Amino acid sequence: MKGIISFTYRTPKGADTVFYSEEMRASKALLLIEDMEKTGRAKDIQFIDTHEHVWRVKELRKQLEEIKTEPHNIKIYFDGGFDLKSKKSGLGCAVYYEQNDKTFRIRRNALVEELESNNEAEYAALHLAVQEVEELGGHHMPITIIGDSQVVIKQLEEDWPCYEKELAKWANRIEVKLEKLGLEAEFELVSRKNNREADQLASQALKDVNISSLKEIE
Repeated sequence: MKGIISFTYRTPKGADTVFYSEEMRASKALLLIEDMEKTGRAKDIQFIDTHEHVWRVKELRKQLEEIKTEPHNIKIYFDGGFDLKSKKSGLGCAVYYEQNDKTFRIRRNALVEELESNNEAEYAALHLAVQEVEELGGHHMPITIIGDSQVVIKQLEEDWPCYEKELAKWANRIEVKLEKLGLEAEFELVSRKNNREADQLASQALKDVNISSLKEIE
């Protein structure tokens, strides 16, 4: 969950004004709010989320305690590869998340034959990752989607138009799934080097090496 902090600042002589913070995650906001409370000069402190719902401090604290038991701080890495000769595609994804004060990683890949291009394989890999988040039980929170496909990232951010019918279908499937789960996606375009894990999973799928694992990360 993301939003802004709203509070009234009052000086010892009684002068006051209202301040609004930049947008931030609720967990960071609560840390700042608790520090502001210690000064005794910040009054009427509220957290206003991106849906314009207003949270009092006690409500926000309770909500974040409940979130701890659910998957949160979810990051998806995805990559797809297409072999022109065999017409097969390798899909790879890694999903990182926190739950009960622990960090976990899911690694998953798949070999498919019905796709027609590398860009379509990239979309399919992201769809695979979102399905993993759905099975995990992630819902109604921010999610970071990371990949090296400029086409997928730019089109889903709506910076680039999507003219190809098949790619538009994949984009729609992903957007519908994210909306259904209440996931607020932030997209991050990285170099192939910084997407090495998902790239390796996609390459392994093309070699018919199946990967499906869940691991706690120290």
